[in-house]
Amino acid sequence: MNVINGDHTGPLPVWMMRQAGRYLPEYKETRKIAGSFLDLCYNPELAVKVTLQPIDRFGFDAAILFSDILVIPDALGIDVRFEEGRGPLLETVDQNSIPDINDGNLLNHLTPVLETVERLREELPDKTTLLGFCGAPWTVATYMIAGHGTPDQGPARQFSLNHPDSFQILIDKLVIASSAYLIAQLKSGADAVQIFDSWASVLDENQFERWCVKPVQQIVSNVRTEIPNAKIIGFPKGIGAFYKGYAEKTGVNMLGLDWTIPMKFAQELQSEIPIQGNLDPNRLIAGGNALDDGIDAILENLTDGPLVFNLGHGITPLTPIAHVEQMIQRVRAFRR
Repeated sequence: MNVINGDHTGPLPVWMMRQAGRYLPEYKETRKIAGSFLDLCYNPELAVKVTLQPIDRFGFDAAILFSDILVIPDALGIDVRFEEGRGPLLETVDQNSIPDINDGNLLNHLTPVLETVERLREELPDKTTLLGFCGAPWTVATYMIAGHGTPDQGPARQFSLNHPDSFQILIDKLVIASSAYLIAQLKSGADAVQIFDSWASVLDENQFERWCVKPVQQIVSNVRTEIPNAKIIGFPKGIGAFYKGYAEKTGVNMLGLDWTIPMKFAQELQSEIPIQGNLDPNRLIAGGNALDDGIDAILENLTDGPLVFNLGHGITPLTPIAHVEQMIQRVRAFRR
């Protein structure tokens, strides 16, 4: 939490996006017990267990709530399911159904997730930061329009161009739902929250401002109206030059950077706001010199300012545990 406040004098904190997941054998065993993926997200006992697994194994400085960005449409009454080998599959929405989306049961539906947050805060050491999260409205909306992920989220892009008024209604509903969800997580014990905009990179400048920047700006404003000192991390993956000004426009306290960002540009951003990232997850798969080189580039270029060492996106199931241990050992050995 010190880093998000701008401090960079202490040890370098480290955690990984998707750090609780299929690369861990203990996760796979718990997943079998749970049944479906959503059943695991909505089972506080098991969700706490898998959230703590990487903390127990690696001693990360932050635990991130085990859940999924698509619990929001699920809580809004949209049919959501996860199929092995296919990922998330959703009931699609259109011009006719969007106005009928109702958030009246939102927090009641998400009560098990909020219970997980409460339990985690009780079980985690005080020094371990507890992070909650949600998906950004644009990214969540892309799945609701297409019914699944696509290479460039073309269905949502086309829908937003052909039916901007209807799409705005959908985004506005997701802003309200996401704000309420993040406020509830913070009140349940989360120290900070992260907003994942995994598909922000597919939009042009005007669309990016309308569908990514403004909705996140509104979420941040809504959360801070209720919790003035709320700490919020923004992660608009892959947006390149659009990173410049994103934090100022949205009001987030920290920027998550993906691995495509040049180090010099990352330094410029870091001069204005704390940053998080940005090791290529494929280097973590490769291990050896490829991993060490990626780690060293971050340590040599980004440790003169506030930094949380992390990946540039989520860890993948193919990642060897030994490579995670290699990364942690190298980061922990670093001295400013």
